[in-house]
Amino acid sequence: MSVQSNVPLKSADDDQIAWVKVSSVFLPLANPISDAKVLTGRQKPMTEIAILVAEIETTDGHRGMGFSYSKRAGGPGQFAHAKEIAPALIGENPSDIAKLWTKLCWAGASVGRSGLSTQAIGAFDVALWDLKAKRANLSLARLLGAHRDSVRCYNTSGGFLHTPLEQLMHNTDMSREKGIGGIKLKVGQPDCAIDLHRVATVRKHLGDDFPLMVDANQQWDRPTAQRMCRRFEEFNLIWIEEPLDCYDAEGHAALAQQFDTPIATGEMLTSVAEHAEFIKLRGADFLMPDAPRVGGITPYLKVAAMAEQAGMMLAPHFAMELHVHLAAAYPTEPWVEHFEWMEPLFNERLETRNGRMLVPTRPGLGLSLSEQVKAWTAQTVEVGSRP
Repeated sequence: MSVQSNVPLKSADDDQIAWVKVSSVFLPLANPISDAKVLTGRQKPMTEIAILVAEIETTDGHRGMGFSYSKRAGGPGQFAHAKEIAPALIGENPSDIAKLWTKLCWAGASVGRSGLSTQAIGAFDVALWDLKAKRANLSLARLLGAHRDSVRCYNTSGGFLHTPLEQLMHNTDMSREKGIGGIKLKVGQPDCAIDLHRVATVRKHLGDDFPLMVDANQQWDRPTAQRMCRRFEEFNLIWIEEPLDCYDAEGHAALAQQFDTPIATGEMLTSVAEHAEFIKLRGADFLMPDAPRVGGITPYLKVAAMAEQAGMMLAPHFAMELHVHLAAAYPTEPWVEHFEWMEPLFNERLETRNGRMLVPTRPGLGLSLSEQVKAWTAQTVEVGSRP
C-alpha cells in the first residue's frame, strides 16, 4: 500500500530567475574591414565588434547564455541600457519569455522600441531561449520545430572591398574547400566599372551555376541602383543586397518588381514594425532579419511568421551561431551567412559540408564561452545572487 505525501511536487513552473550577469566584450578582428560605406567616407574601417553577453541562472540551477552585438559604435550604450534593465528579470519565471521581453521593453520605453534599446534586450531574450531549450534537453532548432538538419550557407568575410582581386579568388577557393555553398561579394565602389570587373571575374572563376551574391551596403541612389541592377542581370546572381538606403522600402520594391535578379535587404532594420513595412510593400525577395538587432528570438519569430505568410524567402544576417537554428525552423529553406568573426568567443565550431551548415544537436544554442572572452571583457555587472 502506497503512502501519499502531503508535500506538493515542485514544478518547473515554480522556477525563478535568481542571477543575471551582463558583460561588455570587445572582440578584435585580425584585419581592418572595409566595405562601400568606408569608401564613401560614411564610416571608418572596422577593427573590432562589441559583443553584449547575458548569462542567466535560475533557482533550480538552469542556465542560459545569449548575446547581441554592435559594429563600430554603440557597444558601451548597449551595455549601459542592459545594466539598467537587468534587475527587472530577477524573480521572474524564465519560461515567460514573451512577457519578459515586453517587461524589458517597457522598462526602457522612453528611449524607444527599436535600435539600441531593443538590441540590449536581445541578449537577454536569446539567453532565455537558450535556457528553455537546455532545460528541455533539445537544440534550439528542435525546440522551435526544425524543418531540416542542415542549411544552405554562403561566405561573406572573404569578399570585402579592401580585398585585392587575386586574394579574392583565393578566398573563394578556400570557401568552397571548406564546404561553403555560396560566395558574396561587396560592391559599391565609386567607380562602377571596378564592381563589374570584380563580379565578372569571380563569376567566370566560379562557373555559371555556383551561387553568387553581391552586396552594395546601401551606397547607391535610385538611378545608380537601376543601372547596376540592369548590368548585374547577366551574372545569374542569387540576389543583389541593399542596393538602396535600408529604409527605402518603396525603392527596393520597385527594383524587386522590375528585375529578374532577386533583391535582398533587412539586416539594418531594428524592429518588427520596420520589417512589416517592407513585407507589406514587397520590398525584398529575400528578407534578411538579424535576431540580435530586432531584439532577440522573440521578435525575430514574429518577423519570420509574417515573411512566411507573404511567401518571402529568408536569409538572416550575420551571427551564424544563432541563425543556423532559426533558419532550420523556417519552412522555406533560407540561406545562412557564414562569418567566422565570432568564432573565438566560443569553444564550439559550426560544421560545413557539401555547401551546407550543419545544425548543432547540442542542447540550446550548443555554445559555451571560451576562456579568451575574459581578456576581451571591458565591463561586467551582476544582479541577484547565484543559487
